Amino acid sequence: MFIATLIAKGTLDAPAISNAQARLANTGCLPEGWGWIDEGYAADIAFGAKPDAARLALEGAFEAVDVVVQPIAGREKKLLVADMDSTMITVECIDELADYAGIKAQIAQVTERAMRGELDFAQALDERVALLKGLSADAIGQCLNERVTLTDGARALVRTMAARGATTILVSGGFTHFAEPVGETIGFDRVIANRLLIEDGALTGRVAKPIVDSSTKEATLVEARRELSLPDEATLCVGDGANDLDMIRLAGLGVAYHAKPVVAAAAGARIDHNDLTALLYAQGIARADWQA
Repeated sequence: MFIATLIAKGTLDAPAISNAQARLANTGCLPEGWGWIDEGYAADIAFGAKPDAARLALEGAFEAVDVVVQPIAGREKKLLVADMDSTMITVECIDELADYAGIKAQIAQVTERAMRGELDFAQALDERVALLKGLSADAIGQCLNERVTLTDGARALVRTMAARGATTILVSGGFTHFAEPVGETIGFDRVIANRLLIEDGALTGRVAKPIVDSSTKEATLVEARRELSLPDEATLCVGDGANDLDMIRLAGLGVAYHAKPVVAAAAGARIDHNDLTALLYAQGIARADWQA
């Protein structure tokens, strides 16, 4: 059996759910009953066949509604591996740090291309960091305090999953100077990120090797899954850029969060409208059970 979860940014009503059931029936998905997770916001529809067809039938069919289609078995996850920049936080830290060097537009253009999968991630990171050579290390703390904002729902997602026994890992192609405080604030169990090299109070223009890239993210998922003796279906990965694709494809539930087109096209689920609490609804967890 499968389940389609409809999650509304605005309001979800019974006629919309009936419409969704009809769409599933018309595509041979064998819909059964439905029920609210939170009335007016999120609902589940059970069905018996053709999950890929179900996703095609429902995604984009309702205004400001995200749809997650998955097997019912193993729906609640026991491992979360998450990206940071533009996922757990609202900005790309390297772009914001570059603003303090007066070169944000130049670096942001490269970041965008790398996140779209148009450039090699490690090479693009080296090139961008090189442009920051000589920037005062004090700019890092200033950037963290002035520019870095948690994505809505980040803390609730991580802390709720942790309270229910899940392991949570933040793995970022960004930098430890940002990822470690962000991870601590949100409540992640582990944080993995790149380390900017600093000498005499200034950035050297280099990053410690090996670089945390897509292969690191995939390996983190595989190793954590093995350590915890978890089946594939017990894992959840979420990210927005091309360097998240490998882990997203491998996860039991791989989610593209407000993602670049290449990621949205490849992920098993996509969240385009709602905040990160949509991933709690996807696991069948009602708002009354969320942790602040």
